[in-house]
Amino acid sequence: MNHIHSSHDYMLVTISYLIAVAASFNVLDLAEGINNTKGRRRWLWHFFGSIVMGMGIWSMHFVGMMSMTLPFPVYYDLSVVLLSVAVGVVASFVALLILGRKKLSMGQLLGGASLFAFGISAMHYIGMYAMQVNISYNIGYVALSILVAFVASITALWLSLYFVQQGRRSSFIKKFGSALIMGAAIAGMHYTGMLAAHFETEASADRMLSPLSQILDQTKLGYIIAAGTLFTLGLSLIGLYISRLFSKQALEKQENEKWYRSLYEHNQDGIVSIDLHRKIIGINPAAARITGVREKEFRHRPASSLLTLVVEEEQERIRELFLRTIDGEAVRYETVLRHGSHDRIHVSVVLAPVIVDEQVVGSYIILRDITEEKRAEEKHLYLAFHDELTGLPNRRKFNQTISEMIEVRSQDQKPFAVMVMDIDRFKIINDSLGHIYGDLFLQEVSSRILRIVNSDQAMLARMGGDEFAVLFYPDTDVENSAVLADKIIQEIGQPYYLKDNEFYVTASIGIALFPEHGQDAVQLLKNADTAMYEVKKNGKNGHQFYSVELYAVLQERMELEADLRKALERKELVLYYQPQIRTGDINMVGVEALVRWNHPVRGLLSPDVFISLAEETGLIMELGNQVLYEACRQMHEWHQAGGPVVPVAVNLSSQQFHQPNLVEQIKQILSETGLSPQYLELEITESMMMDAKLSFDILNQLTEHGIRISLDDFGTGYSSFSYLKMFPIHKVKIDRSFIQDLAVNSNDKAIVSTIITMAKQLNMDVIAEGIETRAQLDILAEQDCNEVQGYFYSRPLSAIDVEQQFFVPSRAGSELMEQRRG
Repeated sequence: MNHIHSSHDYMLVTISYLIAVAASFNVLDLAEGINNTKGRRRWLWHFFGSIVMGMGIWSMHFVGMMSMTLPFPVYYDLSVVLLSVAVGVVASFVALLILGRKKLSMGQLLGGASLFAFGISAMHYIGMYAMQVNISYNIGYVALSILVAFVASITALWLSLYFVQQGRRSSFIKKFGSALIMGAAIAGMHYTGMLAAHFETEASADRMLSPLSQILDQTKLGYIIAAGTLFTLGLSLIGLYISRLFSKQALEKQENEKWYRSLYEHNQDGIVSIDLHRKIIGINPAAARITGVREKEFRHRPASSLLTLVVEEEQERIRELFLRTIDGEAVRYETVLRHGSHDRIHVSVVLAPVIVDEQVVGSYIILRDITEEKRAEEKHLYLAFHDELTGLPNRRKFNQTISEMIEVRSQDQKPFAVMVMDIDRFKIINDSLGHIYGDLFLQEVSSRILRIVNSDQAMLARMGGDEFAVLFYPDTDVENSAVLADKIIQEIGQPYYLKDNEFYVTASIGIALFPEHGQDAVQLLKNADTAMYEVKKNGKNGHQFYSVELYAVLQERMELEADLRKALERKELVLYYQPQIRTGDINMVGVEALVRWNHPVRGLLSPDVFISLAEETGLIMELGNQVLYEACRQMHEWHQAGGPVVPVAVNLSSQQFHQPNLVEQIKQILSETGLSPQYLELEITESMMMDAKLSFDILNQLTEHGIRISLDDFGTGYSSFSYLKMFPIHKVKIDRSFIQDLAVNSNDKAIVSTIITMAKQLNMDVIAEGIETRAQLDILAEQDCNEVQGYFYSRPLSAIDVEQQFFVPSRAGSELMEQRRG
């Protein structure tokens, strides 16, 4: 029997390779599609993928067979052809099941590749058997074709797993290159198998033809199958791309929805969602917690049902505000809700419309519980007008109440009394028992006075230290005021039991009557204070009305005023300088200029004697300018003489600070004295900055010129923290009232620590004044307060004493200073 040699249509051979490449590319894409889906969709991907993949591999095989040309017609058994197709699809299904595992061991990979290779080989040789021709096979080539099928299977599975693990990072070029390799391997298996086949002449006579046997136009059919297969594979690729695109969009949408849901569920602010029909469609957990309601109770109910949670007096206002959101307007407000049967909570509310495509589709009610903030605000407001130790109204509240009382009674001039009292011998208790017992004593004193004072007729306030004041207003006359004062003195004179000992104190009370002794709060308090000091001069433990008999005291003040005017003309004011010390190396880092009056008769007077008088008479402006000029001149002289290059701190009075041309005057003084602006530090107090806008403009102009600003007496006013945030302040000076009891009073220690920490956080320098003991210094050092001033290091010194104790100027500098003094 003769063997027939076949020939091939190389165009169909090339097409068969392209089909193998397209099928391989489909496999790589299908692997990603399968691994990105779950459940029922995953199995649909499996079935669809196995059909596409199997048909692609079978088509490559069949087109390859069609490319072969024999010298006689060839019949094909269509049932066997269909069987080969089914085998290809099943083999593909097995391969895709293996790919679905994402991770394979080497044994699993080899086992899966063997199954896939067996399926491909079976498909090939079953397809060959469909030819109604006697075929003999070269066993060596058959074995080689199966080996090639095994290598092709391993290659296909490994590359598919690689691209699955790469996910979105895999590029088209990588996939296409891999498809070329896989296509070559699959085509190689087919044509190796074809080399193993030997066709024999007149073979059809030896084999019984199947009823389904057909003669096929091999070349024409090959092109038809190739075109159909490539078209099908192309549609598959397009479908995969579209499916992946929609899947990506669905995943992104699902991811966005998860983000939104997480934000909605875990938001600390309460969120209530309202649809366009004003129905509640959602209440997040925070809103349920804040309002005390459960979502299922209010879901799908009208939004107006939430008004039942609002206190009755607010409901109508809230209803009107909510209606405004329907028109697309966002509204913010604060209100009060009932939480349970008794609790009331303050909430900050934002009513925000939900706008989609420029259309309002609903609204959000966003709630924030601000109950604690309100309580803190109320506490701060309370502390602004009340004494922390005793709970009594403080000086600010007392002055405000006097002013209100004057306004009420100014027309009919109905009288009322202002009493100022000082506890005699309090210093003995404070010094002998310590400040803790001193505080307990003051609390007991305030309790005793309150038992005497009828709150409907009088108001008791603590003015500071051991000084109290009473506003007595039941159409007061001298006799009624005197009776009340005697009762207070008698009650205060009862023994106090502290630390297992009895202590006795007395009270000195001065009384001023409106309108006889003053027409404003300042005058009344001043006259009552004058009367109280008169009691102290006369032996204490009594009361005294302000009267003409005290004129001598006022006369003395008038004489002192006249002398002060002359002192300004005669340059009798001198400056003393208190060094400011750095605790780390005990070096002087600055000085504070303090004015003294070298009175020709009374000698050297402290500022306590004349500063208040200067402020009352308006002389403080000229006095302050003289002090500022001399301080700048002296500091520049020290710099020129080789002394320490440190700044000088100068106190500004309130009147100075608010004069219209302050900035220009200070610039002129700096220019005339030659002192650089950075070496001038102006000390101001909180009370000067009540007019925030004006103060802000002044301070900004000063700091822009290079002058430093220090906030003096920090911590004694209500708005300290807001000042630090609002104004350009470089240094904070801790008031001596917090330093005095620092070693024994835990509250003072906590306040000082807080001030230091806050100043550091705000990049401000901090200095403590009034340091008198080592214990105070050690505590401040522990709190990282590096700058101090006080008697512990040095009292205020004259300019000569500063030079002798803190620096040795050069010879030229010494001559210069002597020359200027001469």
